Amino acid sequence: MAKIKKDTNLRKAILQAAITGQLISNVKGETKTGKELLDKIIEERNAKLLADWEEAKKKNSKAKKPTPIVASEITEDEIPFEIPKNWCWCRLGNLGTFINGDRGSNYPSKEKLSSNGEIPFVSAINFENTTLRKDNLLYVSQKQYDLLRTGKLQKEDFAICIRGSLGKFCFYPLEVGAIASSLVILRANEIINKKYLYYYLCSGFFYEEIKRFNNGTAQPNLAAGDLIKFLFPLPPLAVQNAIVAKLEEVLPLVDAYENAVLQKEELKTALPDKVKKAILQEAIQGKLTESWRKTATIEESGKQLLDRIIEERNAKLLADWEEAKKKNPKAKKPAPIAASEITEDEIPFEIPKSWCWCRLSNLCNLYTGNSINETEKKLKYTNIKDGWVYIGTKDVGFDQTINYDNGIKIPFEKDTFRIAPKNTVLMCIEGGSAGRKIAFTNQDVCFGNKLCCFNPYKYEVEKFLFYFLQSTVFIDAFKDNINGIIGGVSINKIKEMLFPLPPLAEQEKIVEIIEQMLPLCEKLGG
Repeated sequence: MAKIKKDTNLRKAILQAAITGQLISNVKGETKTGKELLDKIIEERNAKLLADWEEAKKKNSKAKKPTPIVASEITEDEIPFEIPKNWCWCRLGNLGTFINGDRGSNYPSKEKLSSNGEIPFVSAINFENTTLRKDNLLYVSQKQYDLLRTGKLQKEDFAICIRGSLGKFCFYPLEVGAIASSLVILRANEIINKKYLYYYLCSGFFYEEIKRFNNGTAQPNLAAGDLIKFLFPLPPLAVQNAIVAKLEEVLPLVDAYENAVLQKEELKTALPDKVKKAILQEAIQGKLTESWRKTATIEESGKQLLDRIIEERNAKLLADWEEAKKKNPKAKKPAPIAASEITEDEIPFEIPKSWCWCRLSNLCNLYTGNSINETEKKLKYTNIKDGWVYIGTKDVGFDQTINYDNGIKIPFEKDTFRIAPKNTVLMCIEGGSAGRKIAFTNQDVCFGNKLCCFNPYKYEVEKFLFYFLQSTVFIDAFKDNINGIIGGVSINKIKEMLFPLPPLAEQEKIVEIIEQMLPLCEKLGG
């Protein structure tokens, strides 16, 4: 089966031609129709239902006789395009069984998942280009698997994401498995060519159907009941086989063609990024300012700066405590803050003598924002004249920009919402964009719960911090700590990450050099 690697216009056109009958509409000598095939599929499914019922009656004589399956009605208005006369329209639910994950008390909690168990526990994070990644799989025990009432995978099932990354799927290659509640299993009838179904799921038309049924909330969502209603253009079996054979002949040629055409473009795109990474790496190791240090007078070292930050934080703690005692004489005196201990083994590279290593928790306050669902946004927070702009993950671009004109504001009197002050860093730390979306605020904002605010205790360090968080050293450390089904890094893990702290004057010089060089990097791709 040819893997679908890139969502290109040429590939889209070929897949669209395949499912509309323009690639192959019929094969010589084929007299059967798609309608006859559909009738046969339904007949077999009904036969199996009756056989299962007969078996169930042996254990329970009152087992209810199942209602026969019938082909779903499709109105003329629903049909999106014309198909050959020997094909027929049906619903995806006519072609097999949809099975939800177990959402009851037997659903495995995070504590019951491990990296070396017996039965794979599959979520969308394990899907890559419609195949199953095995390097990041989690597992459940055989005992836990046996407790599941539903959501059990078999070989050649389709596991489809119905929450979050809608439509992302894999053609399951293993003998057994279990699915997360964000997935649904499509177990196709044995008559249909599963490879034809696979290419349908890769097509643009499938994603158009997703848009038709998507509930439009902040967390994109489908139900198995929605997938059942998706329209499906069904050719006769011989035509399905011919289409699959043609696609598996053509798609590798498309890959070769596109790789040749795109190679130059990819190089142009990659070069600025590689140069940027190299500059930031040199910056955070103090190599950009080697000559500057030879003539500069450093009045306060990185260690002295760190001590001053901690001293000021302790002074504020005591002042807050004194204030609290006025209302409650028994208010407990806070324990003093101290610089975190760092062992020799943790240090990733050598830094200048005037710098020092610290942890991010020593340098800044880290916190996530508040979650608002789409209904709340529309009812409570649109058309607000005065308030803080609310920034969600989708409002932070991969180009480090923030969309402040999204129409969502939190009224100033809503003081329960967390604020990311002007000139602080916002980074996505959960989901598919974790560690990849980062931006610098130009105003005070409220923000979503998947974004983390890096709010420095000393505001002079914010720009150097912003560039450090884009460095390979931080990104690698971030990736090493991603876990969970959704994929993210906890605040506590980020707090423990190391930070090379230069003197303030040197930070300013480094930022100045970076901001001179990065615009030149972008021109490399021109």
